[in-house]
Amino acid sequence: MLDTYREVVTPEGVALHLPAAGPVPRSLAWLLDLAIRLGIVLFSAMVLGLLGRSGAGFNAVVLFLVYWFYPVLFEAMWDGRTPGKRALGLRVVAANGAPVGWLAAFTRNLLRVVDMLPFGYAAGLVSSLFDPWGRRVGDMVAGTLVVHDVRAQAPTPTPVDHVMAPPVLLQPYEQAALVSFAERGPRLTQARQEELAEFATPLTGARGTLAVTRLYGMANWLLGRR
Repeated sequence: MLDTYREVVTPEGVALHLPAAGPVPRSLAWLLDLAIRLGIVLFSAMVLGLLGRSGAGFNAVVLFLVYWFYPVLFEAMWDGRTPGKRALGLRVVAANGAPVGWLAAFTRNLLRVVDMLPFGYAAGLVSSLFDPWGRRVGDMVAGTLVVHDVRAQAPTPTPVDHVMAPPVLLQPYEQAALVSFAERGPRLTQARQEELAEFATPLTGARGTLAVTRLYGMANWLLGRR
């Protein structure tokens, strides 16, 4: 099954679903960051070149810092995002979903020298293709994961404002399914809503549009909108 979601349960009992990023968006983000770094180095070389030989020494320092600390600095201070990752909607997180720290950011980027072996990030590409969450060697050692940065969506109000009490006592998982339907339903087509609602015909005693309406009414009742 092609499923790159990693489920992590926090100490509070909240299940997080982390959508792991594959090699293609990660490569594009890396190329964007590479272009930015090259721009910084070229600009630095032009400015420091005016200082003659002493400028060449400073430029070597700038080159070292940009190459090694650019990703570490951004990932640790910008919530796991370099400019390239931000543009591609990616971020680095710890394996438990927590924000990545300095040590993890430094470790995963230091081990790029291993992922680059024997050339062109071949080791990193092979490891990411075989790992179920697309991790390269640096991520495995640092205990990190590159994920798609899914933004939380604002709750969508139900399109039906009437309230209807369920005819029977619902189990917690049934209540959760009903509320989930009411939250996601407005983003589905009417035909798809009716198709899903008909699974609950024993509860609603109806089919088609009426079943959808009754489910929204029960969701409103469960959510205290009465």
